[in-house]
Amino acid sequence: MERYKLIKEVGDGTFGSVWRAINKQTGEVVAIKKMKKKYYSWEECVNLREVKSLRKMNHPNIVKLKEVIRESDILYFVFEYMECNLYQLMKDREKMFSEGEVRNWCFQVFQGLAYMHQRGYFHRDLKPENLLVTKDIIKIADFGLAREISSQPPYTEYVSTRWYRAPEVLLQSYLYSSKVDMWAMGAIMAELFSLRPLFPGASEADEIYKICGVIGSPTIESWADGLKLARDINYQFPQLAGVHLSALIPSASDDAVSLIRSLCSWDPCKRPTAAEALQHPFFQTCFYVPPSLRTRAVSRTPPSAGTRGALDQQGVRRYSGMLPNSKLTNNFSSPKLHPPLASGVQRKLDMVNQNGSKNEKSMNTVKQSKYRQPGKDSPTSMNKGRNAKAISETADRLTNMNVGSGTRRHSIIFSSF
Repeated sequence: MERYKLIKEVGDGTFGSVWRAINKQTGEVVAIKKMKKKYYSWEECVNLREVKSLRKMNHPNIVKLKEVIRESDILYFVFEYMECNLYQLMKDREKMFSEGEVRNWCFQVFQGLAYMHQRGYFHRDLKPENLLVTKDIIKIADFGLAREISSQPPYTEYVSTRWYRAPEVLLQSYLYSSKVDMWAMGAIMAELFSLRPLFPGASEADEIYKICGVIGSPTIESWADGLKLARDINYQFPQLAGVHLSALIPSASDDAVSLIRSLCSWDPCKRPTAAEALQHPFFQTCFYVPPSLRTRAVSRTPPSAGTRGALDQQGVRRYSGMLPNSKLTNNFSSPKLHPPLASGVQRKLDMVNQNGSKNEKSMNTVKQSKYRQPGKDSPTSMNKGRNAKAISETADRLTNMNVGSGTRRHSIIFSSF
């Protein structure tokens, strides 16, 4: 850590604080996440989900974990620095984003998700605060809740901020999949068009009520498994007809509304995958090379995903969402780039790619309270065989809570990188 100069604390959360810092050797600006929990061995550090997932990913739309340092039993994550996040861009904005801007951001995020899901992970906590922006580049961040697709259920009951939580998770399914990320992206897309959250529930019950009020209550035809999940916890859906999404987001084109509607399907099986979403007509003006057609991916900073004409300013720059996985050394060290550390200090380097541009900036995502304050619940674990008492308590919580409009509550899930 003596190689870094801390400039300013830019975020403080449940699990740690984030600082803007500068590498005194190279002059590169970075974001350093200092964990509050003490870590007494490297095994603890490398087994963290955030480390395990990010070290396996190298993609222009996934934030780079540059270095992990353990010093005096304190763990530090060194990330590339981004300027802001989508939440910060939306919170004080009065003018709507153009459809081209929304298309550009969503195209890049879906490329990152397609890569992530193909690599065997799903994020579980997608929200505007976790999508970092520098100019026209956007990156997925905060992999603290990331989960391996191949891992065995039951999964944690609480994932994602409530407003972006998929209905199967709200109903305590322990068999959810990467399709929870697709639901979250549908809600985020709608929010980018309207600058208002699509499902701003004040509680789990109110969240389900809000969803029913927008897309209509589920039926046997639309989501038979969901009705069974509800019966298992003695919950009854409110009977609401829903509204046309075009009425809620009038600035969105028919193609955009079509994509949001499919992403926000009750049945996870009816939601498109990230790769399928990239083939939707909404993105027909964007360049995308399916994995099956890629012979050699090019590692470069992606251009704005706009029209072909806009991309042709300096020659057409095709950008592939899948990049080859960088080779990692067994001990993550890079002795050629850094001098030896004093005893008691350990580091793991070269998580993905040490050749990033020194001028590429990134910024910690700090939640502001003016625009919105999503609710937070503490993570809990679900046993696969729910006992009668747990079912009764869950049903009571869902049925006895007030529904309808409620005050905003802040979700303090640490969301920096």
